[in-house]
Amino acid sequence: MALNPISPLDEFNRQLLSHVHPSDWVNPQPTGRYNLVVIGAGTAGLITAAGAAGLGAKVALIERDLMGGDCLNVGCVPSKALLRASRCVAEMRRGREFGLRFGSPPQVDFSELMTRLRRLRAGLSAHDSAARFQSLGVDVYLGDGRFMSPDTIQVGDRTLNYRRAVVATGARATRPSVPGLDEVGYLTNESVFNLTELPRRLAVIGAGPLGCELAQAFARLGSQVWLIDKYDQILPKEDPEAAQILAAAFRQDGVQMVANATVETVFRNGPDQVLQCRVGDHAEEIRVDAILVGVGRTPNVDGLNLEGVGVAFDPRKGVQVNDSLRTTNPRIYAAGDVCSTHKFTHAADFQARIVIQNTLFYGRGRASALTIPRCTYTSPEIAAVGLDEQSAREQGIAINTFTQPLDKVDRAVLDGEEQGFVKVHVRQGTDQILGATIVAAHAGDLISEISVAMAGKVGLKRLASVIHPYPTQADAIRKLGDAYNRTRLTPFVKRMFERWLKWTR
Repeated sequence: MALNPISPLDEFNRQLLSHVHPSDWVNPQPTGRYNLVVIGAGTAGLITAAGAAGLGAKVALIERDLMGGDCLNVGCVPSKALLRASRCVAEMRRGREFGLRFGSPPQVDFSELMTRLRRLRAGLSAHDSAARFQSLGVDVYLGDGRFMSPDTIQVGDRTLNYRRAVVATGARATRPSVPGLDEVGYLTNESVFNLTELPRRLAVIGAGPLGCELAQAFARLGSQVWLIDKYDQILPKEDPEAAQILAAAFRQDGVQMVANATVETVFRNGPDQVLQCRVGDHAEEIRVDAILVGVGRTPNVDGLNLEGVGVAFDPRKGVQVNDSLRTTNPRIYAAGDVCSTHKFTHAADFQARIVIQNTLFYGRGRASALTIPRCTYTSPEIAAVGLDEQSAREQGIAINTFTQPLDKVDRAVLDGEEQGFVKVHVRQGTDQILGATIVAAHAGDLISEISVAMAGKVGLKRLASVIHPYPTQADAIRKLGDAYNRTRLTPFVKRMFERWLKWTR
């Protein structure tokens, strides 16, 4: 078993590994049948194991690599530390807009900021450690788990008997089949946070959330960045107007976007890594020092012997589950990136809660009942929840859309963050919120108010009556409630008001 390579092995990464894959760990001896055996100690697996054990279940948790999964080790945690450093650099460069004068442009100490990243990650890792989960009453097994029969899983020389099992093995970075790429070498989210020197020139293949976040971050830190994607639009799953605003921000940060492009081959020419691209109807050559690939996620279904226990899966789409997150084997469930189209930490968290309910207590939790927001942590952030205009059209749902530009929101203007909007979609003729998109500096925080409203069936009319502190950017949401209420003042209603007011004068 090869561990996810974490480097350099400084004091912070050694601390990390001592928590998430201690070298001296001794797997327990199983005694009796487990209520639940969970394979995979990422977010879905950790929440399932801890929650079930806390309710009194006998639980085993198996992890072949690093506890904490992608989020802690090579995803959310390190990426947001890097993004925060890059945002600080960008804010300093904007100082003149706010009347601030610096003697020289900010100098980036990339080695130091990566040390900070490793230090913060190591500090947070104790929460996901093997020792902590052992203290919670979970039997932690480090090694490869494999189904051996309808009720047993093998881990090394240990055989675990279970009543229910949960597959929560997550996903990994997709490896694109570009000729020469493997030979030249490339970075993914699993290796980019091992860097100790800033690449002078960086090509990012894929303009999804990962590619966009890191392309902007490295450009702000001083790399010359090319963002290469096969689509016209960056973040192709997001609102086109939102993507246009972000593209303008990228250009301001120096990101060179190469749209409608296919990387046909990669080769090395001296110290350069050379990408031969087809851009529209012409060829283009890009020379860089490093290549970062972010073209999607591939579910981890290999080596589990799922086929041997009747669990249907697709190598690209993952484990097949129903709305209860049960697989085609009624004794085995799945949660998180290995089975979900919503590959987010918060989605995995709440899917795990459904699994606990349905495996231990014959519950009726349904994944389709979850209201799952999403956010790309660029500057500005793009957050969304529910339907957008395109998905409403595809489903034949008539909507009305209300948009509040941030350049008409006082706090956004004062912050110098007026490039953005809050857009809310309601069912036509009602104030029922069906979805929203927010483009703002802290869109990920703002979207939660819309998510709460949707989950609580609170309409846009009601949001207008909620007092928001002034000045805040969240006041944009209240303004949309006012905009909806103005549509209720029809010519007929206005005439009735005028007659009443005239009569009462």
